[in-house]
Amino acid sequence: MSSCCLRLKELMNSFAPKEQKIARFILDFPGEVVNMSIDELANACGTSMSSVVRLCKSANYSGYKELCRMLFTDLALDQQEVTPYSDIRPGDSTDSIVQSVCSNNIKSIENTKAFLSADELDRAIDILCKADRIDFYGVGTSGIIALDAHNKFVRINKLSMSSSDPHDQILYATSLKKGDVAVLISYSGDTKDILETAEIVKQTDASIISITCYSRNPLSQKADICLYSSSTESLIRSGVMGQRIGQLTVIDILYTAVVSRMYGSVKKHLDKTLLMSTRKHVHANTHDF
Repeated sequence: MSSCCLRLKELMNSFAPKEQKIARFILDFPGEVVNMSIDELANACGTSMSSVVRLCKSANYSGYKELCRMLFTDLALDQQEVTPYSDIRPGDSTDSIVQSVCSNNIKSIENTKAFLSADELDRAIDILCKADRIDFYGVGTSGIIALDAHNKFVRINKLSMSSSDPHDQILYATSLKKGDVAVLISYSGDTKDILETAEIVKQTDASIISITCYSRNPLSQKADICLYSSSTESLIRSGVMGQRIGQLTVIDILYTAVVSRMYGSVKKHLDKTLLMSTRKHVHANTHDF
């Protein structure tokens, strides 16, 4: 799916009813829309030109011309698409499932990349590098992502706390201070527990980085820096597989960028943690009988 259509799809629930009607028409007939004038699109949808303009603004485009330009570019790229989303059907062969899962995971990464802002990433990397403490919070599957991030950042000697338990999150969050960073992870951005944690963090004056889907969700509205991941789940893939892949990709980008920028000061910690973890391995010349 093109990034323009993907943006409309992700934002669909936040659009006003008339904007939703226009967005659905664009999603159904993208090839026709790029050749339509703004009044032709409005007439085709039974709405007004002002509604089309509002949709463009709601989708973070400067106007109808930019939306059409992005849509045209994306349609051209879609013709070269090599990793489309592929639904998995009951009774599919193992080979077909392997192809579908791998292709869909690749597509989740590609779509996540389309939503990442270089400016927001740079801002996030800046405050992560300066922070004395970085906490990672998530609930459910997002809690697993938070723990993965925690394990990465402690390797470079960053004080970090992480928990998927809402009660522990509140306890940890209350001890944050100005200059610390809390990374809150929730694909929907509207989970009650994570929003309660965000409120506690805001009271401490620590900075908040949110990782959510691309939408106007309550968590991103509380955050100082908003990062987005993307995924499309079919019925069988509804175990948030694509969501997990997108979120892990964002965490990997942040961690790698911080290590790159601070390499001179963190290399000794990377070497030490690598040595300690290596000692946990069973070497090839060790045999247990």
